Amino acid sequence: EYRITNRGGKGVKTINVTEKTGSLVGVLYVTEKEDLIITCKSGITIRTGIQDIREAGRATQGVTLIRLDEGDEIAAISQIEDQEEEPVTNPEPGEENPASDETKIADNNENSTENQ
Repeated sequence: EYRITNRGGKGVKTINVTEKTGSLVGVLYVTEKEDLIITCKSGITIRTGIQDIREAGRATQGVTLIRLDEGDEIAAISQIEDQEEEPVTNPEPGEENPASDETKIADNNENSTENQ
């Protein structure tokens, strides 16, 4: 929803950057079928659906998605396709459960070249 500007145009204002809002970290083109992931330098990561974020007009102060602790900063932002989580099911008695298969670990003596 940006107007086309001619050469010498001054551009279109996207957001009001103030002391209250802080700096603009990044801009992504997203659809309602995607999720947004925000990662902080402290290691905190949040994931939220784009459809859950309210729309704001241009030249506004934006929408707060995460509140940072003093000294923390945003390390990365990205979008991913929204994926439905598969329900976890327990196998019926007698059915195979591939997650519970045990892997045999060889003894040190079996792989040693000293015994040859």
